[in-house]
Amino acid sequence: MNVTASTLSLTVADVDASRDFLCTHLGYQQAMAADGFVSLTRDDAAIDVVLLRQGIEVLPPEQRDHQATGLILALTVTDIEAQERHLREAGAPITMPLREEPWGERLFQLTDPNGIVVQLVEWTAPDTENPAT
Repeated sequence: MNVTASTLSLTVADVDASRDFLCTHLGYQQAMAADGFVSLTRDDAAIDVVLLRQGIEVLPPEQRDHQATGLILALTVTDIEAQERHLREAGAPITMPLREEPWGERLFQLTDPNGIVVQLVEWTAPDTENPAT
């Protein structure tokens, strides 16, 4: 298998709201769109995102009423403190403040208007004196 790209497809109630959130706060750009569908991309290695309106007929009938829940879109970034400060100053809805885990993960979370949780992560050296149990 030769994977050439990665895309996360999310079914949401309001495609425009998630598109605006991802473009405004996370630097995504709209690559293409149609009624109930939008494809978003970035110029870097981040995963592409496809947003589908809940109920759209391109989905199999058993998937049409599902909505993206219970997942976290995690993006690894550099200079996480600057990212958090910039997003906070821009009015982004930060729903979990910046914190550091003993295994070396620094992270914070935002939540888009459709409830999609986006986690920004930066990896550091783990705390070897107080390892997680």
